[in-house]
Amino acid sequence: MKILIVNTSERTGGAAVAANRLMKALNNYGVKAKMLVRDKETDTLTVAELPKSPMKRWHFLWERLVVFCRLHFSKQHLFEIDIANAGTDITNLREFQEADIIHLHWINQGMLSLDNINKILRSDKAVVWTMHDIWPATAICHYTRGCGYFKSGCHQCQLLPGGGSQDDLSTSIWNQKQRMLSEHNISFVACSKWLEGEAKKSALLKDQHICSIPNPIDTHIYHPQNKQEARQRLGLPTDKQIILFVSQRVTDDRKGMAYFTAATKQLVETCPNLNAVVAILGGHSEDVASQLALPAIPLGYVNDEKRIVDIYNAADVFVLPSLEDNLPNTLMEAMACGVPCVGFKVGGIPEMIDHQQNGYVARFRDADDLAAGMGWVLNNENYQELSAQALHKVNTCYSQRSVASRYIEVYNQALAFKHYRI
Repeated sequence: MKILIVNTSERTGGAAVAANRLMKALNNYGVKAKMLVRDKETDTLTVAELPKSPMKRWHFLWERLVVFCRLHFSKQHLFEIDIANAGTDITNLREFQEADIIHLHWINQGMLSLDNINKILRSDKAVVWTMHDIWPATAICHYTRGCGYFKSGCHQCQLLPGGGSQDDLSTSIWNQKQRMLSEHNISFVACSKWLEGEAKKSALLKDQHICSIPNPIDTHIYHPQNKQEARQRLGLPTDKQIILFVSQRVTDDRKGMAYFTAATKQLVETCPNLNAVVAILGGHSEDVASQLALPAIPLGYVNDEKRIVDIYNAADVFVLPSLEDNLPNTLMEAMACGVPCVGFKVGGIPEMIDHQQNGYVARFRDADDLAAGMGWVLNNENYQELSAQALHKVNTCYSQRSVASRYIEVYNQALAFKHYRI
């Protein structure tokens, strides 16, 4: 069985990280898997790049230009909307023709257009599509932000000027997706049970097969190390507790920095003897460091995996106050390093954090409860047990063997349905 994993980027973004890890997991367990990406960032032989062409950049720019015009030339929501009106035809590539399964992941921002996807579906290849967000089940958004129109048909999109209309851009893209999916079957895989449940509500996917399989993690890379040695390598304090916040872009409202800021203030007020600092990993970390009630250390954007593992191991608690999230890789990475985690009860987060067993699940949008969770972990007499339970959760649910075996079942089912209509 040969699998071609298709993703816009090789390494940048959560979906790219997850797709890469899945490729390695499959190869480690006897399945031949390759990636096809637009943005290749390493010399890895199992990752192929789209053919060199100035059109690759143009596809990205053209989609952004069309969206920009539809937003009445406002940059607000410019990168929250994808319409898949431009992309590359991959069906003639050798990697495509040699594959038994085409496994789509995050293919937005000029990687594949809806026409490209339709051509893939019309080929003789079985197609699996892993959902890293809700976009495959909606018209143009990656996160619904409470909107329920995708359950019947997208219109009056809140991301469009004036709240859209009955026949707006979201309606047009919805109709295109509906025509495409009505003629074909895809095996959709959500990365969390929460997202599986949301996808099953979509009128767009009502006749499609949907299941959930978590992302894998390589526990040979992400594993506990000596905390003090990790801090020394990073130049972080060895005599204080460290609270870690991680986001690709820490100023992204969806990642909940406002609630984290309020929670640290509350934590200082309720724990006056707290001897702690906050480490912030991600782009624009220096922009928010001064807003926190605790001393903060901005670490910036880091893509060196060894350094990232050190950062997790240096932490005493990892806090992820996301307001909408699927199955965050960062949460899994922290737990794999034995770090108890705190997050809101939203999306796939409660599936990962077992409340007061390996971390703390705070009430949604409740900064006081988020602070209580941070304090509960930092002052817990059974901290080592929390750490051990975090490791146990990762090894049980997110190991390469566990995830690879579940995907192999999906691949076999997709092949059987494609060729034998089982």
